[in-house]
Amino acid sequence: MAQHPHRLFHYEHRGQRPLDRRYFAGRMMAHFAVAVAVLAVSLLLGIAGYVGFEHLTWTDAFLNAAMLLGGMGPVNPPQTESGKIFAGFYALFAGLVLLVAAGVVVTPLIHRLLHRFHFEEKA
Repeated sequence: MAQHPHRLFHYEHRGQRPLDRRYFAGRMMAHFAVAVAVLAVSLLLGIAGYVGFEHLTWTDAFLNAAMLLGGMGPVNPPQTESGKIFAGFYALFAGLVLLVAAGVVVTPLIHRLLHRFHFEEKA
């Protein structure tokens, strides 16, 4: 069966031959790019929230958003009521985004591993 390099998010079925290494590398890069894009948008939302609600400088807002997104926690404790609410919701959001991004990156690897177990070479 012919490979479809332009269909990086279309996974082969159990009876189909696994994607060759070159196309698999492209699939991994595409998934990695999606994960980076999701993290970048999430980071920008966090920066905007800290600047808007806590009136932090862009640098401090970046640091706090990046630390929360990375699972470390904020550097500057929120001072305003709206900042505390934002920080709480952003922390919950950041935890989910980190899990989703990790899932997006490992999905092709898990699929390939499971596919290798189920694929039977047809004579």
